[in-house]
Amino acid sequence: MTQLISVNSRSYRLSSAPTIVICVDGCEQEYINQAIQAGQAPFLAELTGFGTVLTGDCVVPSFTNPNNLSIVTGAPPSVHGICGNFFFDQETQEEVLMNDAKYLRAPTILAEMAKAGQLVAVVTAKDKLRNLLGHQLKGICFSAEKADQVNLEEHGVENILARVGMPVPSVYSADLSEFVFAAGLSLLTNERPDFMYLSTTDYVQHKHAPGTPEANAFYAMMDSYFKRYHEQGAIVAITADHGMNAKTDAIGRPNILFLQDLLDAQYGAQRTRVLLPITDPYVVHHGALGSYATVYLRDAVPQRDAIDFLAGIAGVEAVLTRSQACQRFELPEDRIGDLVVLGERLTVLGSAADKHDLSGLTVPLRSHGGVSEQKVPLIFNRKLVGLDSPGRLRNFDIIDLALNHLA
Repeated sequence: MTQLISVNSRSYRLSSAPTIVICVDGCEQEYINQAIQAGQAPFLAELTGFGTVLTGDCVVPSFTNPNNLSIVTGAPPSVHGICGNFFFDQETQEEVLMNDAKYLRAPTILAEMAKAGQLVAVVTAKDKLRNLLGHQLKGICFSAEKADQVNLEEHGVENILARVGMPVPSVYSADLSEFVFAAGLSLLTNERPDFMYLSTTDYVQHKHAPGTPEANAFYAMMDSYFKRYHEQGAIVAITADHGMNAKTDAIGRPNILFLQDLLDAQYGAQRTRVLLPITDPYVVHHGALGSYATVYLRDAVPQRDAIDFLAGIAGVEAVLTRSQACQRFELPEDRIGDLVVLGERLTVLGSAADKHDLSGLTVPLRSHGGVSEQKVPLIFNRKLVGLDSPGRLRNFDIIDLALNHLA
């Protein structure tokens, strides 16, 4: 078996102990702090003693797909090409989901590990990530969302519902993430993969603020699984795809800037196109509203004038040109618009008001996408070695840290 592999200009040592990398979707660090203070996360609380607790930056836009793919490639979107959940395909002139592996431009560490002879397992909450994370992977790969369809030929394992002892959970529930952890425990106990990647859903974080009973119960559930993985001798590495913030005014009303309506009023209809890369099939909990948008200019709308107009709107944190955004956030130039707009911490960006169904927002809006959701945890159940001055850490450094720098 190969002991060292090279993927996207980085080298990884193959682990001799089961290694579990966990992406906790929407894990604003305050959730962990509050759960620990409430006595709901004793294992995480103990990690300051025998493990490592750090902070890193996620990829901007701070959305699910770009960050999960950055984690499993060890590289930013400029390398792997996935810069949102949704993008405007210039060739077809259509807005499309980036769930298809044909949009992926780089190999994953997961697939390369499997090629090197390791048993690799991937369990995701939502099926939207399965094709991307499992691209060219010869191993185990399935989603909790479609656990009833898991079979040996396609997914590398079978009878997962019976093994886990849970029914197929609702996609809008905490149970969807718990199924991921329970499935991971079953795989660790039975197949004992060399490397496992677990990715959850941020349904709870969209609905419940840090320190609420629902949030603390969710983190207590995760904490119990982290402890069991640890007790079975696994290396456990935990990070997030993005943080989460309230996007409301002082009395809980959504703070929304409908950019398409504002641009249409300024320049006329059909002269600009606002695209929201947070858009995906699961919009009940966020209404396709996030703090990052990209804008395409048409019919000779002056770029400088559009920048000044957008930057002058209260709630807009920054407006960047395509080249500025690509340089700052390491994005692929052919998959973003002429401008990138970032909302302030308490503000989300929409397109046109009549394009968003907010009926599912039964609690004050919480969302992500901007730089205010960039800080994420980097947590390990072992001490880091050989990294005296690590400098800026990213969530997509986690596999390198887990395989190359843990005692």
